[in-house]
Amino acid sequence: MTSCSCGSSRPYAECCEPFISGAAKPETAEQLMRSRYTAFAVQSIDYLQQTLTPDTQGDFDRGHVSEWAANSEWLGLNVLSTEAGGADDEEGWVEFVARFKLGAQTHTHHETGHFRKLDGQWYYADGISGPRTVRKGPKIGRNDPCTCGSGKKYKKCCGAAA
Repeated sequence: MTSCSCGSSRPYAECCEPFISGAAKPETAEQLMRSRYTAFAVQSIDYLQQTLTPDTQGDFDRGHVSEWAANSEWLGLNVLSTEAGGADDEEGWVEFVARFKLGAQTHTHHETGHFRKLDGQWYYADGISGPRTVRKGPKIGRNDPCTCGSGKKYKKCCGAAA
């Protein structure tokens, strides 16, 4: 049995193949992300297009994706973090690093993918390079006192440079 390309250490037939073949649907955003990586490795271009949100499928460049998948050697996937994206969620984020070799050069793709569930099915919506920044505290208003303790308004102090 061949291990799945997604790095799960499970056999492909029991991991991502049921999703790619259409026999099952991913229950989580991470499962969808892992199966999309595997779809690049097995060159399942239809699956890559079908798992994009419907409003972004028209932007899919099938020729470019086919060429990239065919000419790359897929070296591994590491999932760094997930936020939401569970079976009961409507959206989620998965931060991952995908490694691949194109020609003689090895590449690393670090992304935080944004996934949405529509009508009970997970889709890839978009992504950003690197980790996703999440604000932990309240936003400081321009007329609020500056957080540095100067007694000035934020816009006249530390916010002036922003």
